[in-house]
Amino acid sequence: MNTARPTDPETCYNGRLRQVTRRVTQFYDRRIASSGLKSTQLNILMHIDFLGKPTLKVLAQGLIMDLSALGHSLKPLERGSLIELVADPNDGRARRVYLTRNGKIMMTEAMALWSKAQDDLENIMGADKAQALHCLLGFVASEDFERAFRETQTVV
Repeated sequence: MNTARPTDPETCYNGRLRQVTRRVTQFYDRRIASSGLKSTQLNILMHIDFLGKPTLKVLAQGLIMDLSALGHSLKPLERGSLIELVADPNDGRARRVYLTRNGKIMMTEAMALWSKAQDDLENIMGADKAQALHCLLGFVASEDFERAFRETQTVV
């Protein structure tokens, strides 16, 4: 039974996840700063590379972002010539995201720093806790979690 005061922010899952996100983002941002990328930008480049020239819709789904937020996040990468948005040859209404040569180079350089940050984070947490966290985060980011979450919503 939860006996904490209702306004105690430490009991809010959303608030705690936001704290964790900020802490981890700061950790990775410091570790990859010399690459010229922020951790959020590197994550987007990694998704584009992994998905292989995805449409904006597919990329947004992979990142669990809405299209407008994704568009906002892509602008600095496009201005920096790290990505290119191109009309889909099969569907003129859709656009695909390509990593440019410069984007691949910057991503590769940042990945060396990212890899060291991954190792450091695991060493700080311990391998067992890091693996448990990774599994838990994977579940929370999953479609199964989203489906279960939607089923609990009530229409008011």
